[in-house]
Amino acid sequence: MGHFNKEGKFNENSYLIDAEFMKLKGTLSLYLLENDGMRMLIDVGEMLAARKIVKKLKALELFPIHKILLTHAHWDHIQALPRILKQMEGEDVEILAHENALGILKDPEEMNKFFEYTVEPIENVTSLKKNDTIDLNGFELSIYELFGHTQDSIGVYDKVHKNIIVGDAIMDHFDNETYFPVLFGPHFDEQSLLNSFDKLQGMKDQLESISLAHFGVYSGDDFQSFLDGLKAKYFNVKDSIIKWYNENPNADYVTEKYQEHIIPNSKIFPKENLGGIHWLIVQNIKALKAAGFIK
Repeated sequence: MGHFNKEGKFNENSYLIDAEFMKLKGTLSLYLLENDGMRMLIDVGEMLAARKIVKKLKALELFPIHKILLTHAHWDHIQALPRILKQMEGEDVEILAHENALGILKDPEEMNKFFEYTVEPIENVTSLKKNDTIDLNGFELSIYELFGHTQDSIGVYDKVHKNIIVGDAIMDHFDNETYFPVLFGPHFDEQSLLNSFDKLQGMKDQLESISLAHFGVYSGDDFQSFLDGLKAKYFNVKDSIIKWYNENPNADYVTEKYQEHIIPNSKIFPKENLGGIHWLIVQNIKALKAAGFIK
């Protein structure tokens, strides 16, 4: 399969839904897992995309939803929840997230201030931790803790298809020419991220593919290449951003350098379209400051 980046079914129980982050196609994957009539949506995207997401799920005959799992408590993965739930009034929908996310979901003020986006409080969430199992009518999924990007990031492991869905926990890798480190938010921790890289390497015999929020499913040689290159790409990008920021502490300057030196052949973010990169670079700089790498 290589890199599956289109909407639709990619194994017997799994579907990719393009949530079109900031109205850009191919930028945010949601995943729908289904077995014997029971459906679980993984992440929900931003509020403005809620109606379109529901429309896409209905078109695939994957609506209503019975469970919604939030991979972590960042706004672009959770903001649409109230609107999606409103489309299912009367349905008993279980919301699941890591136990470390519950306080953030209930009181999102810190995250709202950091990202400058508004997320409504989310309560009545089922708590998850490592080694927990989710059962979709006999289709069992295991929970892995993949901290670093946040301290509440989880992976959902599908043993049957040897696939793990990781949200933003590892890297934003839109395609082989377009990637960004997961330097986002006030709780980024580098050592935890490196531990998560090692954890995935330790699972190589159990995995044939990885499903990223940004973006799509990597398998075969593309999957192996992705895993093997994680640390080198992370340190190259992190060190480069710090270097460019120290040369000129201006996000426009760092954005231009990033496009020129890291992703010069990107079709998603070409030189003529720096707007999307600029937002990502601003977030990277803010996270590096919060983590103490930039003063």
